[in-house]
Amino acid sequence: MPRPPRLCSCGAIVPGDQICACQVEKTRERKRRHDQRRPSSRQRGYTREWEKARADYLRYHPVCRMCGDTATVVDHITPHKGDKALFWNHSNWQPLCKPCHDRHKQRQERIKTLLARQS
Repeated sequence: MPRPPRLCSCGAIVPGDQICACQVEKTRERKRRHDQRRPSSRQRGYTREWEKARADYLRYHPVCRMCGDTATVVDHITPHKGDKALFWNHSNWQPLCKPCHDRHKQRQERIKTLLARQS
């Protein structure tokens, strides 16, 4: 059963299964601001050396740890946040497919944001 239309904070009536254009634009702007402050992938350690290590790891661990699909991403279980020892620690790596990786990381970010707001 389709969800009923809703009233957006901008005053527009939006179908229940869609996001208002103003919310899409706000999200894009927030992501743009975040990306401007974020170091490049190379600056964060994702170099050619990482690409080789990642390919080797996926060759030996081809299955997503969460769903069993084909793994395409090597995830750092504990975010390394620039710590080279943690970045290169193979016991901190796990094979994931892209959908599981993106869903997992977004959930972590939401929880982190909620906890920051509560404190």
